[in-house]
Amino acid sequence: MNLPNKYLESMKEMLGQDFDAYLKSFEDTRLYGLRVNNLKISTEDFLKISPFKLTPIPWIENGFYYEEDEKPAKHPYYYAGLYYIQEPSAMTPANVLPINEGDVVLDMCAAPGGKSTELAAKLNNTGLLVTNDISNSRTKALLKNVEINGCNKICVLNEDPKLIADRFSEFFDKILIDAPCSGEGMFRKDNKLIKAWEKTGPEVFSEIQKSVIMSGAKMLKPGGMMLYSTCTFSKLEDEETIMHLLNNRDDFELVDIKPYEGFSHGFEISNEAKAKNINKTVRIFPHKMKGEGHYVALLRKKGDNEINNIRYISQGFNSKVPTEVTDFLDSFNFEYDKKYINIRGTYVYLVSKYMQEEKGLRIIRNGLLLGEIKKNRFEPSQALAMALKLSDYPNVINLDVKDERVVKYLKGETLDCDDFTDVKDGWVLIGVSGYSLGWGKFKNGQVKNKYLAGWRWM
Repeated sequence: MNLPNKYLESMKEMLGQDFDAYLKSFEDTRLYGLRVNNLKISTEDFLKISPFKLTPIPWIENGFYYEEDEKPAKHPYYYAGLYYIQEPSAMTPANVLPINEGDVVLDMCAAPGGKSTELAAKLNNTGLLVTNDISNSRTKALLKNVEINGCNKICVLNEDPKLIADRFSEFFDKILIDAPCSGEGMFRKDNKLIKAWEKTGPEVFSEIQKSVIMSGAKMLKPGGMMLYSTCTFSKLEDEETIMHLLNNRDDFELVDIKPYEGFSHGFEISNEAKAKNINKTVRIFPHKMKGEGHYVALLRKKGDNEINNIRYISQGFNSKVPTEVTDFLDSFNFEYDKKYINIRGTYVYLVSKYMQEEKGLRIIRNGLLLGEIKKNRFEPSQALAMALKLSDYPNVINLDVKDERVVKYLKGETLDCDDFTDVKDGWVLIGVSGYSLGWGKFKNGQVKNKYLAGWRWM
Protein backbone atom coordinates (compact mmCIF):
# COMPACT_ATOMS: atom_id res chain seq x y z
CA MET A 1 0.00 0.00 0.00
CA ASN A 2 1.45 3.36 -1.06
CA LEU A 3 0.86 5.84 1.76
CA PRO A 4 1.52 9.56 1.12
CA ASN A 5 4.86 10.82 2.46
CA LYS A 6 3.18 13.75 4.20
CA TYR A 7 0.89 11.34 6.04
CA LEU A 8 3.74 9.02 6.99
CA GLU A 9 5.79 11.91 8.36
CA SER A 10 2.90 13.14 10.53
CA MET A 11 2.22 9.63 11.87
CA LYS A 12 5.91 9.07 12.64
CA GLU A 13 6.02 12.33 14.55
CA MET A 14 2.84 11.40 16.41
CA LEU A 15 3.69 7.79 17.30
CA GLY A 16 7.45 7.89 17.79
CA GLN A 17 8.69 4.42 18.68
CA ASP A 18 5.23 2.94 17.98
CA PHE A 19 5.41 3.98 14.32
CA ASP A 20 6.86 0.67 13.05
CA ALA A 21 4.20 -1.30 14.93
CA TYR A 22 1.53 0.89 13.34
CA LEU A 23 2.91 0.27 9.83
CA LYS A 24 3.05 -3.46 10.51
CA SER A 25 -0.67 -3.40 11.38
CA PHE A 26 -1.38 -2.85 7.67
CA GLU A 27 -0.35 -6.48 7.15
CA ASP A 28 -3.07 -7.72 9.48
CA THR A 29 -6.29 -9.14 8.08
CA ARG A 30 -9.29 -6.86 7.98
CA LEU A 31 -11.70 -7.11 10.90
CA TYR A 32 -15.45 -7.57 10.54
CA GLY A 33 -18.04 -6.73 13.17
CA LEU A 34 -21.73 -6.89 13.96
CA ARG A 35 -23.63 -5.28 16.82
CA VAL A 36 -26.72 -6.94 18.28
CA ASN A 37 -29.81 -4.73 18.09
CA ASN A 38 -30.98 -4.76 21.71
CA LEU A 39 -34.14 -2.90 20.71
CA LYS A 40 -35.34 -6.21 19.24
CA ILE A 41 -33.39 -8.93 21.03
CA SER A 42 -31.11 -9.26 24.04
CA THR A 43 -27.48 -10.14 23.38
CA GLU A 44 -27.93 -13.33 25.38
CA ASP A 45 -30.93 -14.45 23.33
CA PHE A 46 -29.21 -13.59 20.05
CA LEU A 47 -26.22 -15.75 20.92
CA LYS A 48 -28.61 -18.68 21.41
CA ILE A 49 -29.84 -18.44 17.81
CA SER A 50 -26.83 -16.95 16.04
CA PRO A 51 -25.66 -19.05 13.06
CA PHE A 52 -22.29 -17.27 12.99
CA LYS A 53 -18.98 -17.91 14.72
CA LEU A 54 -18.69 -14.82 16.92
CA THR A 55 -15.96 -13.45 19.17
CA PRO A 56 -16.82 -10.66 21.64
CA ILE A 57 -15.43 -7.17 21.04
CA PRO A 58 -13.99 -6.51 24.52
CA TRP A 59 -15.09 -2.90 24.91
CA ILE A 60 -18.54 -3.21 23.26
CA GLU A 61 -21.09 -5.16 25.34
CA ASN A 62 -23.25 -6.13 22.35
CA GLY A 63 -20.52 -6.14 19.68
CA PHE A 64 -18.86 -9.16 18.06
CA TYR A 65 -16.22 -9.96 15.48
CA TYR A 66 -17.25 -12.42 12.78
CA GLU A 67 -15.15 -14.41 10.31
CA GLU A 68 -14.51 -13.07 6.81
CA ASP A 69 -16.18 -16.06 5.14
CA GLU A 70 -19.45 -15.47 7.04
CA LYS A 71 -22.18 -13.59 5.18
CA PRO A 72 -24.40 -11.95 7.83
CA ALA A 73 -25.89 -9.49 5.31
CA LYS A 74 -27.33 -12.52 3.48
CA HIS A 75 -29.27 -13.99 6.38
CA PRO A 76 -32.94 -13.59 7.35
CA TYR A 77 -31.97 -12.28 10.80
CA TYR A 78 -30.33 -9.29 9.12
CA TYR A 79 -33.63 -8.53 7.36
CA ALA A 80 -35.42 -8.90 10.70
CA GLY A 81 -33.15 -6.16 12.10
CA LEU A 82 -31.60 -8.34 14.80
CA TYR A 83 -28.13 -6.91 14.22
CA TYR A 84 -26.26 -4.18 12.39
CA ILE A 85 -23.01 -4.78 10.49
CA GLN A 86 -20.44 -2.25 11.68
CA GLU A 87 -16.68 -1.84 11.91
CA PRO A 88 -15.69 -2.59 15.55
CA SER A 89 -14.10 0.79 16.42
CA ALA A 90 -17.06 2.61 14.86
CA MET A 91 -19.28 1.05 17.54
CA THR A 92 -17.43 3.06 20.21
CA PRO A 93 -19.09 6.53 19.99
CA ALA A 94 -22.69 5.37 20.51
CA ASN A 95 -21.47 2.96 23.18
CA VAL A 96 -19.69 5.72 25.12
CA LEU A 97 -22.45 8.37 25.00
CA PRO A 98 -24.71 7.72 28.03
CA ILE A 99 -28.37 7.61 27.01
CA ASN A 100 -31.31 7.52 29.42
CA GLU A 101 -34.80 6.44 28.46
CA GLY A 102 -36.87 9.54 27.72
CA ASP A 103 -33.90 11.57 26.42
CA VAL A 104 -34.21 13.80 23.38
CA VAL A 105 -31.17 12.87 21.28
CA LEU A 106 -29.54 14.20 18.09
CA ASP A 107 -27.27 12.20 15.81
CA MET A 108 -25.97 15.10 13.75
CA CYS A 109 -23.95 13.40 10.98
CA ALA A 110 -25.72 10.07 11.03
CA ALA A 111 -25.62 8.24 7.68
CA PRO A 112 -25.65 5.35 7.09
CA GLY A 113 -27.20 4.85 10.54
CA GLY A 114 -25.05 2.51 12.61
CA LYS A 115 -24.74 4.90 15.51
CA SER A 116 -28.39 6.00 15.29
CA THR A 117 -29.64 2.44 15.57
CA GLU A 118 -27.63 1.93 18.78
CA LEU A 119 -28.87 5.24 20.20
CA ALA A 120 -32.44 4.17 19.43
CA ALA A 121 -31.87 0.84 21.17
CA LYS A 122 -30.67 2.67 24.28
CA LEU A 123 -33.74 4.93 24.16
CA ASN A 124 -35.92 1.80 23.96
CA ASN A 125 -38.62 3.58 21.97
CA THR A 126 -38.92 6.45 24.45
CA GLY A 127 -38.07 10.13 24.07
CA LEU A 128 -37.05 11.20 20.58
CA LEU A 129 -34.15 10.51 18.23
CA VAL A 130 -33.51 13.16 15.60
CA THR A 131 -31.11 11.67 13.08
CA ASN A 132 -29.64 13.86 10.36
CA ASP A 133 -27.26 13.86 7.44
CA ILE A 134 -26.50 16.71 5.05
CA SER A 135 -26.16 14.31 2.08
CA ASN A 136 -29.48 13.55 0.40
CA SER A 137 -28.31 10.25 -1.12
CA ARG A 138 -26.85 9.01 2.17
CA THR A 139 -30.01 9.98 4.06
CA LYS A 140 -31.96 7.38 2.07
CA ALA A 141 -29.72 4.63 3.47
CA LEU A 142 -30.08 6.17 6.92
CA LEU A 143 -33.88 5.99 6.73
CA LYS A 144 -33.83 2.35 5.64
CA ASN A 145 -31.49 1.34 8.44
CA VAL A 146 -33.39 3.03 11.26
CA GLU A 147 -36.65 1.53 9.98
CA ILE A 148 -35.34 -2.00 9.50
CA ASN A 149 -33.98 -1.85 13.06
CA GLY A 150 -37.46 -1.02 14.39
CA CYS A 151 -36.89 2.58 15.53
CA ASN A 152 -40.19 4.44 15.87
CA LYS A 153 -39.58 7.56 17.99
CA ILE A 154 -37.62 9.22 15.19
CA CYS A 155 -37.33 12.20 12.93
CA VAL A 156 -34.97 11.82 9.95
CA LEU A 157 -33.58 15.08 8.57
CA ASN A 158 -31.52 16.02 5.51
CA GLU A 159 -30.26 19.36 6.73
CA ASP A 160 -27.28 21.63 7.37
CA PRO A 161 -26.45 21.48 11.12
CA LYS A 162 -26.42 25.29 11.27
CA LEU A 163 -30.09 25.39 10.27
CA ILE A 164 -30.99 22.72 12.82
CA ALA A 165 -29.20 24.78 15.47
CA ASP A 166 -31.28 27.85 14.59
CA ARG A 167 -34.42 25.81 15.22
CA PHE A 168 -33.46 23.80 18.31
CA SER A 169 -31.62 26.03 20.77
CA GLU A 170 -30.82 24.08 23.99
CA PHE A 171 -33.25 21.35 22.97
CA PHE A 172 -31.28 18.09 23.17
CA ASP A 173 -30.28 16.09 26.24
CA LYS A 174 -27.59 14.24 24.29
CA ILE A 175 -25.84 14.90 20.97
CA LEU A 176 -23.58 12.62 18.95
CA ILE A 177 -21.32 14.19 16.31
CA ASP A 178 -19.46 11.63 14.22
CA ALA A 179 -17.91 14.40 12.17
CA PRO A 180 -16.98 14.30 8.47
CA CYS A 181 -13.23 13.76 8.41
CA SER A 182 -10.23 12.93 6.23
CA GLY A 183 -10.53 9.24 7.12
CA GLU A 184 -6.90 8.50 8.01
CA GLY A 185 -8.02 5.86 10.47
CA MET A 186 -9.67 3.86 7.68
CA PHE A 187 -6.72 3.69 5.24
CA ARG A 188 -6.02 0.11 6.30
CA LYS A 189 -9.65 -0.90 5.69
CA ASP A 190 -10.19 0.98 2.42
CA ASN A 191 -7.18 2.22 0.47
CA LYS A 192 -9.43 4.21 -1.89
CA LEU A 193 -9.64 6.76 0.90
CA ILE A 194 -5.97 7.59 0.37
CA LYS A 195 -6.65 9.31 -2.96
CA ALA A 196 -9.49 11.28 -1.39
CA TRP A 197 -7.14 12.35 1.43
CA GLU A 198 -4.58 13.60 -1.09
CA LYS A 199 -7.27 15.76 -2.72
CA THR A 200 -9.05 16.91 0.45
CA GLY A 201 -6.84 16.80 3.50
CA PRO A 202 -7.34 17.56 7.20
CA GLU A 203 -7.25 21.34 6.69
CA VAL A 204 -10.54 21.34 4.75
CA PHE A 205 -12.33 19.04 7.17
CA SER A 206 -11.07 20.96 10.19
CA GLU A 207 -13.15 23.98 9.25
CA ILE A 208 -16.25 21.81 8.77
CA GLN A 209 -15.70 20.14 12.14
CA LYS A 210 -15.35 23.44 13.98
CA SER A 211 -18.63 24.64 12.50
CA VAL A 212 -20.43 21.39 13.31
CA ILE A 213 -19.25 21.18 16.92
CA MET A 214 -20.22 24.79 17.59
CA SER A 215 -23.69 24.09 16.21
CA GLY A 216 -23.91 21.13 18.58
CA ALA A 217 -22.92 23.33 21.52
CA LYS A 218 -25.81 25.66 20.73
CA MET A 219 -28.36 22.82 20.66
CA LEU A 220 -27.30 21.03 23.85
CA LYS A 221 -29.16 21.66 27.10
CA PRO A 222 -27.23 22.74 30.20
CA GLY A 223 -26.32 19.53 31.98
CA GLY A 224 -26.43 17.64 28.69
CA MET A 225 -23.65 15.57 27.14
CA MET A 226 -22.12 15.66 23.67
CA LEU A 227 -19.92 13.03 22.04
CA TYR A 228 -17.51 14.09 19.29
CA SER A 229 -15.79 11.43 17.19
CA THR A 230 -13.82 10.98 13.97
CA CYS A 231 -12.14 8.11 12.15
CA THR A 232 -8.95 10.10 11.58
CA PHE A 233 -5.61 10.49 13.38
CA SER A 234 -5.07 14.17 12.52
CA LYS A 235 -4.56 16.32 15.62
CA LEU A 236 -5.99 19.20 13.59
CA GLU A 237 -9.29 17.32 13.28
CA ASP A 238 -9.25 15.76 16.73
CA GLU A 239 -7.67 17.52 19.72
CA GLU A 240 -7.56 20.92 18.02
CA THR A 241 -11.28 20.75 17.18
CA ILE A 242 -12.06 20.02 20.83
CA MET A 243 -9.81 22.88 21.91
CA HIS A 244 -11.65 25.20 19.51
CA LEU A 245 -14.88 24.38 21.34
CA LEU A 246 -13.38 24.70 24.82
CA ASN A 247 -11.69 28.00 23.98
CA ASN A 248 -14.91 29.50 22.62
CA ARG A 249 -17.38 27.98 25.06
CA ASP A 250 -16.30 28.09 28.70
CA ASP A 251 -19.53 26.30 29.62
CA PHE A 252 -18.14 23.01 28.26
CA GLU A 253 -15.82 20.53 29.97
CA LEU A 254 -14.36 17.14 29.08
CA VAL A 255 -15.66 14.04 30.86
CA ASP A 256 -13.78 10.83 31.63
CA ILE A 257 -14.43 7.89 29.30
CA LYS A 258 -14.43 4.41 30.82
CA PRO A 259 -10.96 3.00 30.14
CA TYR A 260 -10.36 -0.21 28.23
CA GLU A 261 -7.12 -2.04 27.59
CA GLY A 262 -5.59 -0.56 24.45
CA PHE A 263 -7.30 2.85 24.62
CA SER A 264 -4.77 5.69 24.23
CA HIS A 265 -5.11 9.16 25.73
CA GLY A 266 -5.58 12.23 23.58
CA PHE A 267 -2.39 14.18 22.92
CA GLU A 268 -1.60 17.17 25.11
CA ILE A 269 -0.89 19.45 22.13
CA SER A 270 -0.21 22.51 24.33
CA ASN A 271 -0.08 23.58 27.96
CA GLU A 272 -3.56 24.99 27.50
CA ALA A 273 -4.82 21.64 26.21
CA LYS A 274 -3.21 19.93 29.18
CA ALA A 275 -4.93 22.34 31.55
CA LYS A 276 -8.28 21.56 29.95
CA ASN A 277 -7.74 17.79 30.42
CA ILE A 278 -7.45 16.93 26.72
CA ASN A 279 -5.96 13.59 27.80
CA LYS A 280 -9.49 12.57 28.83
CA THR A 281 -10.21 12.08 25.13
CA VAL A 282 -9.54 8.64 23.63
CA ARG A 283 -7.66 7.44 20.57
CA ILE A 284 -7.94 3.97 19.09
CA PHE A 285 -4.91 2.80 17.13
CA PRO A 286 -5.01 -0.45 15.08
CA HIS A 287 -1.63 -1.62 16.40
CA LYS A 288 -2.99 -1.48 19.97
CA MET A 289 -6.57 -2.71 19.51
CA LYS A 290 -8.50 -4.94 17.13
CA GLY A 291 -10.21 -2.12 15.28
CA GLU A 292 -9.56 0.71 12.85
CA GLY A 293 -8.47 4.21 13.89
CA HIS A 294 -10.88 6.36 15.88
CA TYR A 295 -10.99 9.41 18.13
CA VAL A 296 -13.64 9.98 20.81
CA ALA A 297 -14.25 12.93 23.14
CA LEU A 298 -17.08 13.13 25.68
CA LEU A 299 -18.15 16.62 26.77
CA ARG A 300 -20.60 18.03 29.28
CA LYS A 301 -22.35 21.38 29.13
CA LYS A 302 -22.07 22.93 32.57
CA GLY A 303 -25.16 23.84 34.55
CA ASP A 304 -28.22 22.06 35.83
CA ASN A 305 -30.60 20.48 33.39
CA GLU A 306 -33.48 22.72 34.36
CA ILE A 307 -34.62 23.54 30.84
CA ASN A 308 -37.52 21.33 29.86
CA ASN A 309 -39.02 20.94 26.44
CA ILE A 310 -42.53 22.10 27.30
CA ARG A 311 -42.08 24.93 24.82
CA TYR A 312 -41.62 22.31 22.09
CA ILE A 313 -44.45 19.96 23.10
CA SER A 314 -47.36 20.19 20.69
CA GLN A 315 -51.02 19.89 21.50
CA GLY A 316 -51.40 17.37 18.72
CA PHE A 317 -52.72 17.48 15.20
CA ASN A 318 -56.24 18.21 14.07
CA SER A 319 -56.16 15.37 11.59
CA LYS A 320 -59.46 13.64 11.06
CA VAL A 321 -58.36 10.02 11.30
CA PRO A 322 -60.49 7.73 9.10
CA THR A 323 -62.13 4.75 10.78
CA GLU A 324 -60.26 2.32 8.50
CA VAL A 325 -57.03 3.56 10.11
CA THR A 326 -58.20 3.44 13.73
CA ASP A 327 -59.95 0.10 13.21
CA PHE A 328 -56.69 -1.41 11.99
CA LEU A 329 -54.54 0.12 14.73
CA ASP A 330 -57.02 -0.86 17.43
CA SER A 331 -56.93 -4.48 16.28
CA PHE A 332 -53.54 -5.15 17.85
CA ASN A 333 -51.36 -4.41 20.84
CA PHE A 334 -49.78 -1.14 19.76
CA GLU A 335 -49.88 1.88 22.05
CA TYR A 336 -50.47 5.22 20.37
CA ASP A 337 -51.99 8.60 21.08
CA LYS A 338 -54.51 9.42 18.37
CA LYS A 339 -53.89 13.16 18.65
CA TYR A 340 -50.32 12.71 17.37
CA ILE A 341 -51.43 11.00 14.17
CA ASN A 342 -50.63 13.23 11.22
CA ILE A 343 -52.08 12.61 7.76
CA ARG A 344 -50.16 14.12 4.85
CA GLY A 345 -51.82 13.39 1.54
CA THR A 346 -52.58 9.67 1.67
CA TYR A 347 -49.83 8.80 4.18
CA VAL A 348 -50.41 8.32 7.89
CA TYR A 349 -47.70 9.07 10.48
CA LEU A 350 -47.41 8.77 14.25
CA VAL A 351 -45.35 11.82 15.21
CA SER A 352 -43.45 12.67 18.39
CA LYS A 353 -45.04 15.26 20.65
CA TYR A 354 -41.85 17.31 20.19
CA MET A 355 -41.99 17.40 16.38
CA GLN A 356 -45.34 18.81 15.28
CA GLU A 357 -43.90 21.91 13.64
CA GLU A 358 -42.28 20.83 10.37
CA LYS A 359 -41.82 24.15 8.57
CA GLY A 360 -38.34 25.23 7.58
CA LEU A 361 -36.70 21.79 7.74
CA ARG A 362 -35.91 19.24 5.04
CA ILE A 363 -37.62 16.24 6.62
CA ILE A 364 -37.22 12.77 5.16
CA ARG A 365 -39.42 11.09 7.76
CA ASN A 366 -41.15 12.64 10.76
CA GLY A 367 -42.30 9.91 13.10
CA LEU A 368 -43.30 6.34 12.32
CA LEU A 369 -44.93 5.82 8.93
CA LEU A 370 -48.00 3.77 9.84
CA GLY A 371 -49.24 3.22 6.32
CA GLU A 372 -51.25 4.62 3.43
CA ILE A 373 -54.95 5.22 2.82
CA LYS A 374 -55.98 3.76 -0.53
CA LYS A 375 -59.58 4.02 -1.76
CA ASN A 376 -61.16 3.84 1.69
CA ARG A 377 -58.85 1.08 2.90
CA PHE A 378 -55.69 1.23 4.98
CA GLU A 379 -52.47 -0.46 3.90
CA PRO A 380 -49.91 -0.82 6.74
CA SER A 381 -46.28 0.10 6.08
CA GLN A 382 -43.08 -1.89 6.14
CA ALA A 383 -41.79 0.47 8.85
CA LEU A 384 -44.77 -0.40 11.06
CA ALA A 385 -44.14 -4.12 10.60
CA MET A 386 -40.52 -3.68 11.71
CA ALA A 387 -41.59 -1.71 14.79
CA LEU A 388 -43.91 -4.53 15.93
CA LYS A 389 -43.39 -7.74 17.83
CA LEU A 390 -45.24 -10.73 16.43
CA SER A 391 -47.18 -10.87 19.68
CA ASP A 392 -48.57 -7.38 18.93
CA TYR A 393 -50.73 -8.58 16.03
CA PRO A 394 -53.46 -11.24 16.11
CA ASN A 395 -52.87 -12.71 12.62
CA VAL A 396 -49.34 -14.09 12.24
CA ILE A 397 -47.31 -16.56 10.18
CA ASN A 398 -44.08 -17.34 12.03
CA LEU A 399 -41.64 -19.30 9.86
CA ASP A 400 -38.61 -21.29 10.97
CA VAL A 401 -35.34 -19.74 9.82
CA LYS A 402 -34.58 -22.87 7.76
CA ASP A 403 -37.96 -22.77 6.00
CA GLU A 404 -37.37 -22.01 2.31
CA ARG A 405 -40.43 -19.75 2.36
CA VAL A 406 -38.47 -17.16 4.39
CA VAL A 407 -36.14 -16.34 1.50
CA LYS A 408 -39.04 -16.59 -0.97
CA TYR A 409 -40.89 -14.00 1.08
CA LEU A 410 -37.85 -11.70 1.21
CA LYS A 411 -37.58 -12.00 -2.58
CA GLY A 412 -41.19 -10.86 -2.99
CA GLU A 413 -42.69 -14.19 -4.05
CA THR A 414 -46.19 -15.51 -3.29
CA LEU A 415 -46.19 -18.10 -0.48
CA ASP A 416 -48.16 -21.31 -0.08
CA CYS A 417 -49.12 -21.38 3.62
CA ASP A 418 -52.11 -23.74 3.81
CA ASP A 419 -50.36 -25.50 6.72
CA PHE A 420 -51.16 -22.45 8.88
CA THR A 421 -54.76 -23.45 9.53
CA ASP A 422 -55.41 -20.91 12.28
CA VAL A 423 -54.57 -17.88 10.11
CA LYS A 424 -57.51 -15.76 8.99
CA ASP A 425 -57.98 -14.11 5.63
CA GLY A 426 -56.69 -10.53 5.46
CA TRP A 427 -53.53 -8.81 6.59
CA VAL A 428 -50.97 -11.16 8.11
CA LEU A 429 -47.66 -10.31 9.78
CA ILE A 430 -44.86 -12.55 8.51
CA GLY A 431 -42.01 -13.42 10.87
CA VAL A 432 -38.91 -15.56 11.20
CA SER A 433 -37.99 -17.30 14.46
CA GLY A 434 -40.41 -15.01 16.32
CA TYR A 435 -39.29 -11.68 14.79
CA SER A 436 -41.17 -9.52 12.28
CA LEU A 437 -40.23 -9.33 8.61
CA GLY A 438 -43.20 -7.62 6.96
CA TRP A 439 -46.79 -7.88 5.75
CA GLY A 440 -48.71 -10.16 3.48
CA LYS A 441 -52.34 -10.66 2.43
CA PHE A 442 -53.64 -14.13 3.31
CA LYS A 443 -56.44 -15.83 1.38
CA ASN A 444 -57.26 -19.48 0.65
CA GLY A 445 -53.94 -20.72 2.02
CA GLN A 446 -51.79 -18.32 0.00
CA VAL A 447 -49.93 -15.16 1.02
CA LYS A 448 -49.83 -12.30 -1.44
CA ASN A 449 -46.45 -10.74 -0.79
CA LYS A 450 -46.36 -7.16 0.54
CA TYR A 451 -42.66 -7.00 1.43
CA LEU A 452 -41.25 -3.60 0.46
CA ALA A 453 -39.79 -3.84 -3.04
CA GLY A 454 -36.74 -1.71 -2.32
CA TRP A 455 -35.69 -3.96 0.57
CA ARG A 456 -35.92 -7.31 -1.21
CA TRP A 457 -33.31 -10.06 -1.11
CA MET A 458 -31.25 -9.77 -4.28
